[in-house]
Amino acid sequence: MSKIYGYIRVSTRGQNEDRQLAAMMDFGVSYRNIFTDRQSGKDFNRPAYRRLFSKLKPADVLVIKSIDRLGRNYSEILNQWRIIVKEFKAHIVVLDMPLLDTRGEKDDLTGIFISDMVLQVLSYVAQTEREFLHKRQEEGIIAARNRGIKFGRPRKKAPTDFEDVCKELLDREITVKAASKKLEVCTNTFKRWIMEEEE
Repeated sequence: MSKIYGYIRVSTRGQNEDRQLAAMMDFGVSYRNIFTDRQSGKDFNRPAYRRLFSKLKPADVLVIKSIDRLGRNYSEILNQWRIIVKEFKAHIVVLDMPLLDTRGEKDDLTGIFISDMVLQVLSYVAQTEREFLHKRQEEGIIAARNRGIKFGRPRKKAPTDFEDVCKELLDREITVKAASKKLEVCTNTFKRWIMEEEE
């Protein structure tokens, strides 16, 4: 008996998948058959997607909210679509684009041609959106750095007993590793403090 699966993807942990989940439930996908990844769509090495992919059998249906939730790499989207539809003989339903519903495809050459064309256009848009987003992000980071904004955690400052530990190191009473352990930091942080002190 064929099964209906849903696939949800959000790019970051901060994003909410509720909209996609509600659409899946409205379509009739059972909650236990919904697979969710919280990572980029640049490729298909995603744990939930790989689990779902391994379960697909002929006549099963894969439901996604929009093509960019499947992925954001033009050639890989087309390849995955081909494998699922042509090799696995399963179906794909894209909720935001009714033309991309392979359940009705039989020998209707015009329908297949139109859905293939729409798929290629949307896959292209998904990848270019990802590239534009990445470029805007890089530009934003450069502009912020030029304004003096620093990224990442603030660097840990050397404690008050740092100089005493350095003296022990210089007197060869302890090793760098032992000195780092004594100050409860990694050796790289300890070495950075030494370089900053020398400067």
